[in-house]
Amino acid sequence: MQDQGPKYRLFEQFAQVAKALSHAHKLEILELLAQGERSVESLANVAGLTVANTSRHLQQLRRAGLIASRKEGLYVFYRVAGDDVIDLLRSLRRTGQRHISDVNDIVIGYFNDRDSLEAISRKELLKRSKDGSVTVLDVRPSEEYAVGHIPGALNVPLDEIEQHLANLPRGQEIIAYCRGEYCVLAFEAVAALRKKGFTARRLEEGYPEWKAAGLPVEGLE
Repeated sequence: MQDQGPKYRLFEQFAQVAKALSHAHKLEILELLAQGERSVESLANVAGLTVANTSRHLQQLRRAGLIASRKEGLYVFYRVAGDDVIDLLRSLRRTGQRHISDVNDIVIGYFNDRDSLEAISRKELLKRSKDGSVTVLDVRPSEEYAVGHIPGALNVPLDEIEQHLANLPRGQEIIAYCRGEYCVLAFEAVAALRKKGFTARRLEEGYPEWKAAGLPVEGLE
């Protein structure tokens, strides 16, 4: 048997990362943790999983070094281990969209059907935010907004948009963002705003990618 040298041993370790990403629930958990720190119970509630199942996924992600944790009293709180984890998820999404036809079918069938307009880039949003020519809308749940958000963004969760229409400017373009590039919240928010006569577009990605790019953020983080 050929001696397993250092390169092979490295590949074994890298394979642990790939294995930790090999379930849709684990990817969803990472997306949720990319918004900010959460307890097991909170993650289970938002992801629609049992606490036991969520805890099992978290342990596998932690063993692969993708998340870190801290204990506060009786509770354990988890977070992504670094911005490079956000970059890894972004690369995974882009590679999947380029090379897996089913991914493109879903993107075209759901996302593009709801919003065929080009999304605004981070660079353009940063420029337009500084000159005050847009209203930025964070449509994530309020607890995620509190942990961290784009400076100046208003928090109007998707299920509360109807209640806040009177407070939104009609003479200014509204840019909505949420958890990431394929987060349905922003797509649905933009569709709802356009139906009511507002000029609205999406940010091309979401809060985690904005933060990972080193752009300014506000909140508790």
